[in-house]
Amino acid sequence: MNEQQRNNRNISSGVIATVSAAVVAVSGGVAWLTSQTPETPIPGNPSQSIRQPQQPLTTQPGNEQTANIYWLKPTEKSFELVPQPIKIAAAQPNQALESAFKTLLAGPTEGTDSTTIPKGTKLLGMKVENNEVHVNLSEDFTSGGGSASMVGRVGQVVYTATTLNPQAKVYIDVNGKPLEVLGGEGVEIEQPLTRTTFNQNYPL
Repeated sequence: MNEQQRNNRNISSGVIATVSAAVVAVSGGVAWLTSQTPETPIPGNPSQSIRQPQQPLTTQPGNEQTANIYWLKPTEKSFELVPQPIKIAAAQPNQALESAFKTLLAGPTEGTDSTTIPKGTKLLGMKVENNEVHVNLSEDFTSGGGSASMVGRVGQVVYTATTLNPQAKVYIDVNGKPLEVLGGEGVEIEQPLTRTTFNQNYPL
């Protein structure tokens, strides 16, 4: 090995030793700063330290909604719609209304409430979009009762369907087809239905 190669090797070793010492010094400084820095939010990115810990608190209330199920209460001449509030664990309106309708179709549990929705009526589907609520019921919904019974059950569906949005338009289907005539007496159903049009066209 000549003298020049020996000198180059000595220089390279010195550079490596110097860089290694600098890395060790910087690492030690960073470790010391980390140990001395309190656990506080970083001003440049507050979302990581503020929003994430609070996320369960902001989403939890939305998991429970209060919906009204409408029963019929007998009066001297006919019926009146009376609400029964229930708390439903659901984050989306569609889920809340589905749970409300399943409770409605199961029938009342209190002696003062009644329903004209035939027993055995099933919810085949429900869709909530924009300002509309589409309810698809089984064929049982159309069976039995006179005109007063028909009007009463339509009112129960319309008011329960609009419990979260009283201005919503309601479309009632039976086995996937729009309900146009209800019952043997031929009560015509003009759709979409709202609370206002129901009260105007189908007084109880």
